[in-house]
Amino acid sequence: MSIETLRVELGPRSYDIRIGEGLIAAAGAEIAPLLRRPRVAIVTEATVAGLHLPALLAALAGQGIDAETLTLAPGEGTKNWASLQQVVEWLIAEKIERDDMVIAFGGGVIGDLTGFAATILRRGVRFVQVPTSLLAQVDSSVGGKTGINSPQGKNLIGAFAQPSLVLADIGALATLEPRDFIAGYGEVVKYGLLGDAGFFAWLEENGPALAAGDVAARIHAVRRSCEMKAAIVARDEHERGERALLNLGHTFGHALEAATGYGARLLHGEGVAIGCALAFEVSQRLGLCSQECPSRVRAHLRSMKMKTELSDIAGDLPDADGLLALMAQDKKVQAGKLRFILARDIGEAFVADDVDLALVRRVLDEALSRRL
Repeated sequence: MSIETLRVELGPRSYDIRIGEGLIAAAGAEIAPLLRRPRVAIVTEATVAGLHLPALLAALAGQGIDAETLTLAPGEGTKNWASLQQVVEWLIAEKIERDDMVIAFGGGVIGDLTGFAATILRRGVRFVQVPTSLLAQVDSSVGGKTGINSPQGKNLIGAFAQPSLVLADIGALATLEPRDFIAGYGEVVKYGLLGDAGFFAWLEENGPALAAGDVAARIHAVRRSCEMKAAIVARDEHERGERALLNLGHTFGHALEAATGYGARLLHGEGVAIGCALAFEVSQRLGLCSQECPSRVRAHLRSMKMKTELSDIAGDLPDADGLLALMAQDKKVQAGKLRFILARDIGEAFVADDVDLALVRRVLDEALSRRL
């Protein structure tokens, strides 16, 4: 199957996203033209290393590229200050120079953490994203957001820094656990909901085949998601306006991730899916969209066996005021005001600054009551 190429147009910071099967095995040939010397540093995590690192190392060696590897623990808990320090100090010990290349090889956690480490090392070292999860391929590897979590909130420490290249090997998705794949699908659905009703309708029809392993469907879903993100990032790289739309579902989702300790209780994509359902519920209550919209969103998520309700999250959660307090730490807060991404219809999201928090509290109270 052929490799597809998308260009993220950012002037001197432009780069390609390559999408298709076999890109890990071809990574040496893909990366070699970017190198000033035949040496790279790879940051990965244990699960990905066990599945895919030998293929990546062989691909690099085939092009005469030396590689050193740091392997971290898997999971969102790794995206913290301690891991950032570990990665930066390791890169310094490996004598990685400003003109060298760091490879982020893993899911969204590794991509965000490694990109941030490369960005602050020597005031900026180049990096390549080789995302191995669906969530990373459609979202976190593209657009240049890097960072780590704080106990007070998700992604509160970070920087904008564009990669030099993104290699999205669709074949790697076949090795994901079903829960991890479906969690990543939450970010795919988000793109249809925020700006392409036709894509959402395509997902309603093709989502089951995509989940079952249909490679052509997976390539189409990754490509369309990346197309939408690349276009928005090209127009609003630093999230001063339109790029905020990409946070549909995230104001709620990030608060839920903080409430559950950034662990296995709730994966990022699961929080996004629940957050999208809540955002459409709030939109409908405000009279912005029809009653059919939130019902249709939940129906599709449920058909894909995704989390859609607070009642789908195991264990205790804060009350509505507690969740609102966590939402108040969101990066989209401006002048102390929460900004929500709401919708007038499927495919028609917008940024809302003056949302009635009493109504949001009622929606959360009702959602929490369904847990009892």
